[in-house]
Amino acid sequence: MGRSTRFIIAIFVVGLLAIPAFANSGGPPYLNSDNQETSKYGCTCHYSSPGDRAVVMISGVPVMYELGQSYDFVVTVADSATLAGADGNTKAGFLMTDNGAGVFSWVDSQDIREADGDPNAISHSATGEGVWEISWMAPSDDSGTILFSIAGNSVNGDGIPNEYDYWNILTFSINAPGSVTEGDSEATLQTRTIAVGDYQTLFVIEESESEKEKERQRHLSDAVFESGNLFYWTSLTALIVGAVFQRELLERRHNTGPEYLAMELAYPQAIRRGFISLVAFFLAITWTADGGQHDFIIGCTWFIGFWAMYGVYRTVRSAKTEPTVHDVM
Repeated sequence: MGRSTRFIIAIFVVGLLAIPAFANSGGPPYLNSDNQETSKYGCTCHYSSPGDRAVVMISGVPVMYELGQSYDFVVTVADSATLAGADGNTKAGFLMTDNGAGVFSWVDSQDIREADGDPNAISHSATGEGVWEISWMAPSDDSGTILFSIAGNSVNGDGIPNEYDYWNILTFSINAPGSVTEGDSEATLQTRTIAVGDYQTLFVIEESESEKEKERQRHLSDAVFESGNLFYWTSLTALIVGAVFQRELLERRHNTGPEYLAMELAYPQAIRRGFISLVAFFLAITWTADGGQHDFIIGCTWFIGFWAMYGVYRTVRSAKTEPTVHDVM
């Protein structure tokens, strides 16, 4: 056998092995390897049976559809280990059908296409992160209860179908118009999220050690930042208050006092500073009582109130100061 013949045979064999990987990465086929509908019986090309390791979820599903109404769905497929913060698969795909009852649509940025061999179903067009946004328009005529099926798989992205690829099936229904009466609970008229997969992952997720450490570091950095801010502004306030007391003591010791201020200037200045002080104290007391603002803002408001009140005191002292010859001239 010649070298060229062996090379052609090798390329042919590699091509045959790659066909399933390329086909699956561009969306699952209408029929699986058991010649059954993939959306209803699963993606057996990846593994023989479904498992809870693959979480399939859809949100935005109404309890009852309205004729011709459009609904926005979000389909999520993920590895339960990845959702729990551990090491797991990060690539996923799906195939979804409403058995031809309504019309699916999506924006061009979504990696979605009409399913191969089934115009009533849609699938991923490229293996992605596992989240797809879809619009579904309900039929214009009453079609009764509509049954949906979603087959989702979480894969490791190596292109080889094996036991490290996980898949699951989610089926749900939307009731026909008029099946939910006005007397029913309002909650039943809201959209809902439906999921299948590992119960611990969906409802009792425990943080991994890495997630716990990340959360601890975040709390620690927040505490350091908050303590640093508190120390800085407390120190600055103490320095300002200390400087004011020092000035008052030196003025009284040397009998210098504040500069003379004429009454026609003192009155408007005192009124202005008094008004600012009252407004600041009102806001500070209100925010302190109901906690409606951040502690930093409340502290600044208290400081402004006391500073304005001290300004009124200085204005009064200036007005009572005896004028000098320079002041009179």
